[in-house]
Amino acid sequence: MSIAAVAPELTAGTWNIDPGHSEVTFVIRHLMTKVRGTFTEFTGSVQLAEELGESTATAEIQVGSLDTRNPDRDAHVRTSDVLDVEKFPTMTFATKGVRAEGGEYFLDGDLTIKGVTRPVTLSVEFNGVAEDPWGGTRAGFSAETSINRKDWGIEFNVPLKGEKALLSDKVDIQLEIQAVRA
Repeated sequence: MSIAAVAPELTAGTWNIDPGHSEVTFVIRHLMTKVRGTFTEFTGSVQLAEELGESTATAEIQVGSLDTRNPDRDAHVRTSDVLDVEKFPTMTFATKGVRAEGGEYFLDGDLTIKGVTRPVTLSVEFNGVAEDPWGGTRAGFSAETSINRKDWGIEFNVPLKGEKALLSDKVDIQLEIQAVRA
């Protein structure tokens, strides 16, 4: 499928993620509530091809930039108990394919966390293209997926009464991406 058929206003070429206008967030259940967090330092780009399926995207996240609005929790998550930032300072994503199915779009790729690489599929929504006040062209995308943290060797948990645990295995990942045409 051609990119023109998907979004005529979206042109082939390099689009760099603008971290100042983008978000990489996650949600995990902690006891009875959901904890939301974000990574504040990341880079990435999208190489849009004329044929959508030939497009690629890459991203690198600085794991130490984790922020859950609780400094004590953040400090623990950065330790070897959880993400081991000292040994694994970055996590990465690289596409293996882009596909359209029935009006929905998917980004298949490899997510590497703590040195473990696993396939993931992101559901992607294209939010449009606009000219910014400084003469640049920007495109917006929303994407989401869910992973099982144990698949990446993130095993930390605390057992609770009644066969429950402090943390869920499931982590929801949500991206709000604004990319600038290079």
